[in-house]
This record gives sequence, structure tokens and C-alpha cells, in this order.
Amino acid sequence: MDGNQGPDVAPGAAGGVTATDVARILAGLPAPDSPAALLEETRELEDLKSALAARQARHAVAFDLSQRRDQADAGMPTAELGAGVGAQIALARRESPARGSRLLGLAKALVSEMPHTLAALETGQLTEWRATLLVKETACLTAEDRAAVDAELAPDTGTFDGAGDRKIIAAARTAAYRRDTRSVTQRASHAATERHVSLRPAPDTMCYLTALLPVAAGVAVHAALTRHADTLCNSGDPRTRGQLMAGTLVERTTGTPGGISGIEIQLVMTDRTLFQGDSEPARLPGYGIVPAGWARGMLTDTGASGEERAFTTWLRRLYTAPGTGELTALDSRARLFPPGLRRFLTLRDDTCRTPYCDAPIRHFDHIIPWHNGGTTSHSNGAGLCEACNHTKEIPGWSSRPRPGPRHTLQITTPTGHTYQSTAPPLPGTGADPPEPDPDPAKSPNHRRERRQRDQMLLRARAKSRLAA
Repeated sequence: MDGNQGPDVAPGAAGGVTATDVARILAGLPAPDSPAALLEETRELEDLKSALAARQARHAVAFDLSQRRDQADAGMPTAELGAGVGAQIALARRESPARGSRLLGLAKALVSEMPHTLAALETGQLTEWRATLLVKETACLTAEDRAAVDAELAPDTGTFDGAGDRKIIAAARTAAYRRDTRSVTQRASHAATERHVSLRPAPDTMCYLTALLPVAAGVAVHAALTRHADTLCNSGDPRTRGQLMAGTLVERTTGTPGGISGIEIQLVMTDRTLFQGDSEPARLPGYGIVPAGWARGMLTDTGASGEERAFTTWLRRLYTAPGTGELTALDSRARLFPPGLRRFLTLRDDTCRTPYCDAPIRHFDHIIPWHNGGTTSHSNGAGLCEACNHTKEIPGWSSRPRPGPRHTLQITTPTGHTYQSTAPPLPGTGADPPEPDPDPAKSPNHRRERRQRDQMLLRARAKSRLAA
């Protein structure tokens, strides 16, 4: 649930065959009449997907060159040419900005340095993913060495027919190691600087906590957890080794057996879910939607996992507008967003507000910039990741608030394409607010219903003022 919607209006769209045309053509084709024909058409469609991926790569490179020329003509410094190109490609492909930059890098490598791999992709002999593997494994080489590896492997000649991912990776690494051992060694040394820890959701209110570590450190951590788990198993602990290793990791990292100590997790749920046993799901920032029973369990001493723990629970009331579910809050005259307003934007937006970007919120941005008269308010504020906030400042990019049932902003790219992003609904509010009755006269109780709605709005506003 990212709350981001696709493109609104895309002026100047290129001509040619559209997705609708392709869908119409495919819908008009007769279905294969035998199992063999089904598989043959499946292979043909896979080849077509690869050919389209190659065409997208050529388009990406042409678009990059065009944007760089326009930016140079506008006086942008040479070192900054190409800024924002990956983000525009990402929006067009309905991908995150980080993914868009990787796709642009892939396209440049294929078109400029690896013609054999590109030819194999165009003819369906290589999938986009396996072309990505070849590009990735030769990234540390010079353009000349990369081209030599591309010619040596020549996947368009059938080199990798029947080969899996591991065989392709091994062949590319072997060829790269032979040509430039020094660069490969330097790449391995540099990799240690990219160590990090990440978190991503998993099914059933679980998550993946992943650490990218140097191999020696990773092996040492795993060995230490294994030894401790074996010790506990030998002493009669009924838990499995996997459960013991996970519990030990949490305990040694947080300092508490339950794993939660002095950390605000901002679990959001309705009052009905909390006090009345309602089934409306809750939302956990950084994770997503969680079941109501699990959310209530998090607030008890035993927790959702059944392990005993003791921590302080603080309740903060949030007020939403009736009908739309729009979160209401206090404006501020400060240049920077104060802590309360930052907390509000985090709860409202959940993740980066750029369409298709699920990255955590790192910056709190003025939609209309402060120097252009934009206010420091919840209506003119949006949570963005660091990369998207920097992209927004590139010449040619702009954003502005738009009317909507919930907070909505519109992003315009240098090519004039526009995209809209609507804040996700809070727990207890529908994704699509009820439409107003176009003909009130049809409702015999219209006046009484309107009076009740007006009274609810007044009460909500009064509560909002008191909360402020």
C-alpha cells in the first residue's frame, strides 16, 4: 500500500502501437488448440518480451542523450548533465527512481559496449534478467575489456543455450577475471564500503532483516549465533535452532529479550480495533498493513509472538475528516517542519510520495518551495526519500498540491508528463470515499443527513483545535 497512483495526463505521447492496440490484437487472435501450440506461443511471447526490452533500452539511451543536450543548452554544469533522467524513465516504466537509474545504466552498457548481448536480447535468445547479469558481472571492466568479454561470450551465437543463471554468472566472471585481475580485486575491496542493513516486509506480519557484510564478518556472526543456539538446545530449550538464533540476534542487538526498548514504532489503528475488538487492520510504518488481532497483541505484555515483555505504551489520538478520512493537523509558520508536523507527515504518507517509490521517508519537503511562497503546513508538506527530494530540485521538475478526497500532489517532469500521488488511507477509512449524491432531491432524508454531516464536521474541527 504505497498510496501512489499512475500517470494523470501525458501530453505529447509518442505515436505508434500502444498497449491497448497490442491487447486488442491479442484478444482477436484465436487461442492455440493443442498443448504443443500453447507452449510454442508461450515461447514466442517470451521472445517478444525480450525484443521489447531491447527496444526500451535503445529508447532509454536516446532519451538520455536528448535530455543531456537540452540540459547543456540550458547552461547546466557538465558534471550535472543527466540528472533526473533515470527518475523520468522510472515513472514512464512504473518503477521506483532507484530501479529507473539501474535500468538506464543497463541500457547504456548494452547499447554502447555490449552489442552481442543486445543482439541476443533483441532476438529472444537472452532474457532481460540474464542480460542484466552479464552487464553486472562486467561492470568493473573498462569499455574495451567489457566489449572483449561480450565478443568472447557472444550470447547471440547460442553460447548460453540451456544455461542457468549460475552458469552465465560463472562464465562472465571467468572472462572478466582473465582480462583485468586488478580491477576485480579493487572491486572486491570497494564492496566492503557498501555494507549495510535493510528491512523489507514478509508475509504473515514477518519481515526480512538483511545485512550485507564482508564474508568473514558474516560467517563469524552466523557461527556465533549457531554456537549459542546449540548451547541452548543442549540445555533443554524446546525452541528450534532457527528460533533460538533469531531470538539471540534480536536480544544482542536491542539489549532486551522482547526486542523492543525505547523505540517508537507508531502503530496506527482505529479506536474500534483497539477497544472493541474490531477486525479493521492496522498499519505499521516501515512494514505496511497488519491484522487487527496482531496489532492488539503488540500492546499486551505477552505481545503478538507470545514472548513475555514489558514496555510502556503511549496512545496518541489522530483525527480524520468524516467521509474522506483526510488526516487533519496544525499549520506552522516555521521554515523547517517542527517535530509534531514531521510526525504527522510520516503517519499520513507512510512512504515516499513519489509514484512507484516505496522508499522510507527521509526528507520533509515543501511541495511549493518556501522561496516561492510555499507554507510550512500539512497541505504543502510531503514525505520524500532523499533521492526523490534531490530530483525534485532539478530544473524542469515541479510539483503542486491538487484537490482530492485525501492529500494529493501532482508532479510534472521536464518533458511535461504529469503524475499524481494520493496519500494512502488510514486504518478505518476506505480507499475510495463515498461519492456525493448528484441529486439530493432523491433522498427523502437529505436535509437531516446534511445537518448531521455538518455537525460531525464541526465536532471534528473542534477536536482538532483542542488537540493542537
